[in-house]
Amino acid sequence: MTALKLRKIGHSLGFLVPADVLAQLRIGVGDTVHLTEAPGGMRLTPYDPIFERQMGAARKVMRKRRNLLRQLAK
Repeated sequence: MTALKLRKIGHSLGFLVPADVLAQLRIGVGDTVHLTEAPGGMRLTPYDPIFERQMGAARKVMRKRRNLLRQLAK
């Protein structure tokens, strides 16, 4: 576990993320992260859970309509 201390940054609050945590999350300057509810607290992740659900639905359609999509691509 890594403890992060909140600091005042202008008129907002923020925290600095150590380099080793950034490497584990595979994120850097300019990347977007998502704070989501998780059992027992919150979770910080670079993956958008809504986008992942939408992609899951798209993959299902692509598998089911594979031949039709192949014909449309010609």
